[in-house]
Amino acid sequence: MKIVIIGAGISGLSAYLSLTKHLPRPSHPASDHTYTIYEAHDTHKDTTSEQRSSTNLHSSTLIVGGALGIGPNGINVLKRLDPEIVKEIVSNGYAVSTYSMKSKNGSVLAQITSQALVTSANGESQKTANTVAISRHMLWRCLRIRVPDDIIINKRISEVIAKSDGRNIIRFADGSAPVEADLVIGADGLKSTTKKAVFPEVKGDIYPHQYEGLVGIGGFIPITPTLRRHIDKGCMNLVFGGNGFFGYFPDTSSLSSPARGSVYDVSEPGDQLAWWSTYAMEECPQDPRNIDRESVIRELQTRHASWKDPVVREIIRDKNLKIENVYPTWTAPEIPTWERDGVVLVGDAAHALPSTSGQGSSQAFEDVEALTLFLAHELHAAYGNPLETQIMTEKTAIAAASKKYVALRKPHVKQILDHARKMQNSKRNMSVVEEYTMYIFMWIMGWFPSVMSKQFRGVAEYDVRAEVEKSVKEA
Repeated sequence: MKIVIIGAGISGLSAYLSLTKHLPRPSHPASDHTYTIYEAHDTHKDTTSEQRSSTNLHSSTLIVGGALGIGPNGINVLKRLDPEIVKEIVSNGYAVSTYSMKSKNGSVLAQITSQALVTSANGESQKTANTVAISRHMLWRCLRIRVPDDIIINKRISEVIAKSDGRNIIRFADGSAPVEADLVIGADGLKSTTKKAVFPEVKGDIYPHQYEGLVGIGGFIPITPTLRRHIDKGCMNLVFGGNGFFGYFPDTSSLSSPARGSVYDVSEPGDQLAWWSTYAMEECPQDPRNIDRESVIRELQTRHASWKDPVVREIIRDKNLKIENVYPTWTAPEIPTWERDGVVLVGDAAHALPSTSGQGSSQAFEDVEALTLFLAHELHAAYGNPLETQIMTEKTAIAAASKKYVALRKPHVKQILDHARKMQNSKRNMSVVEEYTMYIFMWIMGWFPSVMSKQFRGVAEYDVRAEVEKSVKEA
């Protein structure tokens, strides 16, 4: 079976690793699986984040945010894929056990857990895992170094054609000869070209992405002795105000921490702090790469000048403060389906979640595992047939697996998106009355942590493998 993955970002790389691990081999070696990943931009494993962030704003490999969180559910997927990946990710990130929600005055309004029970690889036991905060580039690199260089071809895709009666077609922007594939996985992000193949009847923009009226900026600063006094072990701080939002957490664990690579333990903070600020902006920056970052720093300092949280004050007063990331918040409208005739969308190509969800990468990992496990199940039956019928049975298997994947994943992701959009409103400009109403609500909810963390636990303890197995048994 010939498999093509469009996009060598987090979704595309994890798709390759998952498929090569789980798919059964055909009974006839002559029809074994082949893989190709097409990516328009530089994807060498030693490419720096600065080089990659200078590319197209909507590239699947773009650093659109300095850091991200991988929930316990996403960690569980990666653990089943390769425990060494998890160890490497945690060693290069920071295990977070608690979200501390604060007012701009520095008072703690509520604390909720960022931990959840995850099932062991053999399904026989459960352990409490933390959320892992890591730079987007480092997560990408942890995946990229496990993909052979010759699998990735630097070519821009111009068109994908889904065919019901044969192999799908991939065309290229440089006019080179098209290629065919039995399965095309669209992991090409928010502005997906592959998505057009799923809706050939739609003219113009295919369910275009939407600017949410929020812009995030962020960077990293050294943890000074003053800052260290205000940073709690294992804590991500979320500071809310009437004119924006500010977050910060340790970028890495201390090098001397004995549990530095464990997702089940929290370590002393290292020497660097990651921070970000999100605020309302009516018009989306046309090209965030060309923004005057000095003026952005001045605006940041003005916006948070009255905030009394000691870490926020220390950050905005840092003489060496640099804006390393500027990223508008985008989402995509819900689309009717994520598949058509062997063309399947995963990650942001299927559902762009706002950063408020904290689930962008984790949901991409769940997409990939669900699709792979459904496909593996269907192919087991297909490979019991004679060679001359395998091509058509593969096509049937791909179609059946794709439909089951969409039926399982689409409602789950919609619930996460709906909740994230409600939470996103807390980052927009508010009146004084609205601001303090928000504080009172958070403070009251802080007395009921189990209620406040219910939504998080429901998502973080979701076991996509178990859900796939349940779906297969019920079929």
